[in-house]
Amino acid sequence: MNENWKMFLMGQQSAMAGQIHLEENGCDKSIYPVTHLAVLKVSGNDAAKLLQGQITCNVNDISETKSSLAAICNPKGRVIATFLLVKKEDVFLLVLPVEMLEIVRKRLQMYVLRSDVKVTDNSGECCLFGLCEPEKPRQRFTTEKHQERIFVDFPAATRRKLLIAGADNAIRFWAEKVDNQGFRNGSSDEWRYLDIISGIPWVTTASSEEFIPQMLNLDKLGGISFNKGCYTGQEIVARTHYLGKAKRELFLAECQTSILPEPNSNIINRNSEEEEIVGKVLQGQQTKDICLMLVVLQVSESAYDNLGLQEDKQAKIKVIPFSHA
Repeated sequence: MNENWKMFLMGQQSAMAGQIHLEENGCDKSIYPVTHLAVLKVSGNDAAKLLQGQITCNVNDISETKSSLAAICNPKGRVIATFLLVKKEDVFLLVLPVEMLEIVRKRLQMYVLRSDVKVTDNSGECCLFGLCEPEKPRQRFTTEKHQERIFVDFPAATRRKLLIAGADNAIRFWAEKVDNQGFRNGSSDEWRYLDIISGIPWVTTASSEEFIPQMLNLDKLGGISFNKGCYTGQEIVARTHYLGKAKRELFLAECQTSILPEPNSNIINRNSEEEEIVGKVLQGQQTKDICLMLVVLQVSESAYDNLGLQEDKQAKIKVIPFSHA
């Protein structure tokens, strides 16, 4: 993270705090530091060609007005990492969890060979922050550039944007919103919460190479192209698509627990005789005594009305609807 940006955020009273106030204040006119995500830059004349052969979305559809979620998979079609792919002039920016940046960088670097491609950590130059405004939502992942800032619309019940800018630019924008326009300082945990209720499937080291893209609803979010041609893991992903529905999908759930479940924790069906494992936790965010989670569950014709955590017999899990447009 850029040091000037880090110092600025530390000076904001609640910006770096982990408290979630959405239930009281909603997310209208709020601004959030997004410190848990980082930026990987892929540049060079062969950047698009390299990415096209490694990721799930169609790189040729990405422009300065359209971004996309995507995944990079292993040869077995299992997702190594998910990311937001953004185009800035003639380079591509991959926004992804901090802990996955070096893993993806090394993975892409394996395929560079003699191509004209550079894969670099751009987090020192690109600052990430989020914005909620009381306006009508636009089409998801619509992208625009204004005053050297990139705005990417996220799927949500309210208008929510991820912003990418240089440190000085980001600081000026933040100060203007808070000091002159009445925006509230939010927290990074609040942004995570909003990603979860919107169904944004961020994969971390604990869940890397556990799921195929359809299990994370990347097909529903526009993050998979089925006509772009070959890429690593494409055969498995395409077979799942053309043979029918995936056996597991991503769901939103709430859990009555004061302890945040670890990613990849087992979910059990208490109605079965042996309390069979029917899913995994992808990620979660604590808010008071309720934990909101993204969970990958087996698709079942009968409703899951008695789910729990294998490691916490008292915790009850309830599947709830996603909150996105």
